[in-house]
Amino acid sequence: MNPDSQSEISALRQQVFILLIALVVVSGTLTVYLYRQASILRKDIAAVEPQARQIIAAFNQNQPLINNFVNQLVVYAQTHPDFRPVLAQYGINPPPAGTPMPAPGAPGTPKR
Repeated sequence: MNPDSQSEISALRQQVFILLIALVVVSGTLTVYLYRQASILRKDIAAVEPQARQIIAAFNQNQPLINNFVNQLVVYAQTHPDFRPVLAQYGINPPPAGTPMPAPGAPGTPKR
């Protein structure tokens, strides 16, 4: 080996070592950042969870009233065909006119 090769190998070793140190620093920084973000998010979720439970409970409590209202809209749309596009806009597809409306809670009743 000539002296030039030896100096090139030494320079490459030094560069690889510096790059490894930089990789460790960047990885550590990213790990700390992600840990902080996860801990902040965990605290935010813990603060919002009781409110979410209240909203879900209120929705579940009002679900029969909502279904009844949707059923009344479907009955109205059966006698007023011009109202059907309004229901279709909100994803409610009433049965064709002349089809008897199922009893509330029966299979085929629109769910919303």
